[in-house]
Amino acid sequence: MKLNCDMGEAFGAWKMGLDDQIMPFVDQANIACGFHASDPLTMAKTVALAKQHNVTIGAHPAYPDLVGFGRRNMDIAPAELKALIQYQIGALKGICESQNAQVDYVKPHGALYNTMMADFSVLDTVMQAVSELDATLPLMVMAVPEAPEIKKMAKKYGLSVWFEAFSDRLYTDEGRLMPRKEPNAVHTSFDLIEKQVEQLCETGTLTTASGKQLAIHADTICVHGDGAHALDAVTRIRSLVDRLKLSKATKQL
Repeated sequence: MKLNCDMGEAFGAWKMGLDDQIMPFVDQANIACGFHASDPLTMAKTVALAKQHNVTIGAHPAYPDLVGFGRRNMDIAPAELKALIQYQIGALKGICESQNAQVDYVKPHGALYNTMMADFSVLDTVMQAVSELDATLPLMVMAVPEAPEIKKMAKKYGLSVWFEAFSDRLYTDEGRLMPRKEPNAVHTSFDLIEKQVEQLCETGTLTTASGKQLAIHADTICVHGDGAHALDAVTRIRSLVDRLKLSKATKQL
């Protein structure tokens, strides 16, 4: 199981996240591309940091919404949305190439991510955008019950998909994230976060808001690098995942 984290979300003098401290503990860095956060210098610094720690780099495109941090939905025509996504991935590709690094996958951010998982016509547009630019880039999407349908969509464009689950988010019975405006949408208890990660790794299930056991397949778990206790949470998750991996390997001997 890999750990991924949204990175490079500072903007000019405005600081966001604990990238320097978090980067050593994750496997994949979803680097903001300037539309919901970040700027060219921040992108360059984050790429260098990821390269220093041998962390895989992913483009993290979003709706053009700096003020709302990319969390507000936007009604954007498919042709424009494709161009917006390709523009952002292309910008990060250029910065990576200047540092002898590369973009290895794409994970949409915030409202764009949630919208494409609720409306597969938007997901189709995202897939078109990625495939037209570079069909070798896997698309990271939410691990949901409709995974077989998503794989079929991706195959049409010659794309592979990576499915992710969230360590600190409450899920609905439909397998989607509980909206942040709802109570307890974000787990704040370390014990609850660790329990959810262990359940994902050991049984391939999640417990939803109503107590339902939801079976999902996840290739990677999203951890968050902002907040007062982010470093503690990430280090504990890293330690837990590594222990579970070692235990599984030992049992197979």
